[in-house]
Amino acid sequence: MDIDCLPLEKTGYFSKLICDYTAKDPKLNTLYNRFPDIDGFKGQIEEKGAHFTQDQRDVLYSSMQNQYKNTDTSKGTAANIKLLKEKNTFTIVTGHQLNLFTGPLYFLYKIISTINLTKQLKKQYPASNFVPIYWMATEDHDFDEINYFNFKGLKFQWNKEASGAVGHLPTEGLEEVFALYSKTIGDSNNAKKLKELFENAYLKHDNLTDAIRFLANEIFKDYGLVIVDGDDIDLKKTLIPYMKKDIFEQTAFEKVSETIKEIEQISSDYPVQVNPREINYFYLKDGIRERIIESKEHYIVNDTSISFTKAALVEEMNAHPERFSPNVIARPLYQEVILPNLCYIGGGGEIAYWLELKAAFEAMNVPFPILLVRNSALIITEKQAEKLERMNISKSDIFLKQNSLINKKIREISNIDIDFSPQKKLLEEQFKNLYALTEKTDKSFLGAVKAQEVKQKKGLNALEKRLLQAQKRKLKDHVVRMTELQNEIFPNQSLQERQLNFSEFYLAYGEDLVPMLFEALNPLDLSFTVITQK
Repeated sequence: MDIDCLPLEKTGYFSKLICDYTAKDPKLNTLYNRFPDIDGFKGQIEEKGAHFTQDQRDVLYSSMQNQYKNTDTSKGTAANIKLLKEKNTFTIVTGHQLNLFTGPLYFLYKIISTINLTKQLKKQYPASNFVPIYWMATEDHDFDEINYFNFKGLKFQWNKEASGAVGHLPTEGLEEVFALYSKTIGDSNNAKKLKELFENAYLKHDNLTDAIRFLANEIFKDYGLVIVDGDDIDLKKTLIPYMKKDIFEQTAFEKVSETIKEIEQISSDYPVQVNPREINYFYLKDGIRERIIESKEHYIVNDTSISFTKAALVEEMNAHPERFSPNVIARPLYQEVILPNLCYIGGGGEIAYWLELKAAFEAMNVPFPILLVRNSALIITEKQAEKLERMNISKSDIFLKQNSLINKKIREISNIDIDFSPQKKLLEEQFKNLYALTEKTDKSFLGAVKAQEVKQKKGLNALEKRLLQAQKRKLKDHVVRMTELQNEIFPNQSLQERQLNFSEFYLAYGEDLVPMLFEALNPLDLSFTVITQK
């Protein structure tokens, strides 16, 4: 196995904000607490340790014991749950939706990044304990985002009517998905293990929360992963004071709005990821999860007949905190309130919206965690590696846009440099002289000179394009092979990790897949990992 690391900006798949953040651009310093390097964790341990009380630990431990009461855990996971009671124990968290059969491949990368970071921190700070956490997004209500996975170019979809929190959904109807999947993957030993994993997770558990807990626990049973479900009455009791500040004082709305303005002033290349609402909580009950909206001194639940006065809403919060579900702005705070957490590991989009939240955390007097962009990876099979070598395509070449890749390789192969850049530069120099001459004679001709320059540049571009197309026709077979290979490595011209399900690689590598990824991924190396099988 060869491991290569590419800068994120060289791949073309990450926003400028994330590339600048990972490059430690000083203009972003105000948006985060500490940078994700090994030394930054020292101060984070001290800060979180001073804020997180033993009472909070006791609530967390009790909830984890209850959540795991029907789960057959490994010794490592059971030991890590016990460690949560200790004042020198801290967590590293990643979160993910309850995608069917893990969804895209990066589900694995998120959790492996998290577990690997806990190992690195233990070596650097042996006096402390570090527990990897997977936060299940059980309260999410976007069923259409999670009800499918891709395999070998096919989409396996769970079709059913769904509303409310997805974690509550019964697993009825997944027998049909399982039957189709079973027919597709064959009967190899690895295929049989995948069938068994799917069947045990989805056909032997009553709801999606339990199914995903089993699935993640089974994949990572040897690594001490602890799975947290925030849809928990005891955990939400600790959130009540923060709910009240959000709902009645609109603290998060005010602070996040200020930060968004700050980000927009820093750069127009940093698009806003998430806009806050005046109230960042949903009401969760009887199959609904709808926004709470203030209206005429009442608090109504959107698209329902449910309404509260302020006093009644306070009473409802105190009596039934489990009915209040944080949205994308409030959920990060909830996580940091109930966990002794040091770091959140997420994808580029997630980290981009977390960078909007620091001021809101400060207003709530909750330590803001270190933010770490999860490992991204590309797995190149042995056969694909051989093809790349034969065609003299480098690891960085394959990340080029398809036209750029084809044009570059055609120039190399044909030994004809169809690149009119020198001619364009010469043309620009000639027109500089014409502009200068026109300024001295009659400025009214400047427009005509400009029009002529544009016309001649267009002519050069068109000629360059036609010559390239002619060369492509001569090298058609080579172009086809390059295109097919790149499409295979980047399905739908997107990152492999965002399209393919882990089972495609499990079929090939079996039980070696997860250990291989653990070996290849280094969470504190803020680059893109290319894994080549030899």
